[in-house]
Amino acid sequence: MKILACYSNKGGVGKTASSVNLAYACAMSGRKTLLCDLDPQGASGFYFRVKPSKKLQDLAFFKDQEKLLDSIRASDFENLELLPANMSFKDFDIFLDRMKKSSSRLKKALKVTRSEYDVVILDCPPNISMLSENIFRAADRIVVPVIPTTLSARTLEQLYAFFKEQGFSQKKLLPFFSMVQMNKKLHRETIEALRKEYKMLKPQVPFSTDVERMGVNRAPVATFAPKSAASDAYRAVWKEVETHL
Repeated sequence: MKILACYSNKGGVGKTASSVNLAYACAMSGRKTLLCDLDPQGASGFYFRVKPSKKLQDLAFFKDQEKLLDSIRASDFENLELLPANMSFKDFDIFLDRMKKSSSRLKKALKVTRSEYDVVILDCPPNISMLSENIFRAADRIVVPVIPTTLSARTLEQLYAFFKEQGFSQKKLLPFFSMVQMNKKLHRETIEALRKEYKMLKPQVPFSTDVERMGVNRAPVATFAPKSAASDAYRAVWKEVETHL
């Protein structure tokens, strides 16, 4: 089993949309896939019309393997299941701070899914915290959506610096451009600059109304706009990510 995190220390970059569409692409490639939503807002579950489990509250996520497995829900798609979030997930950092060996608790919790899935994809909240450090340790690879703007470039720089300071492997990071508008000079210049500085994934996900429509359709882009540029881009991102797993 491989663990793929979709993470950004900046909000509003298309992280959940990426998690949902990459999980769908992974499942359609024939891999048994679990999308695990760690963000208390529960957007991934909303997109798949899956309600959060009332059983998996507070410390149960980290200490009760049976409740964790019982909280996994089927999706409408073959090979794809979900572990939806609930609002108690907002206190994960508090719980982790009180637990022994807190930096590896997420990896230990996810071991219970090892025999069931080929890939676990983590939809992560946008912060650097005890939970995110758990994510950095547990994940085999971390995809990082980056809008080609100054602030997004700055947060990517901060993320690489944090990995270096904490001794995490920077090779885990797989940044790619999200919400790209090539008609904007700033986007073109930022893409060129960041590609010179970092090893970015080749595919770029364009800014698209089809991605925005995910909230209306409550489904991955490929299911209702399969020939769209966004759908093609997410499939291409997954194909490249797959080579790193």
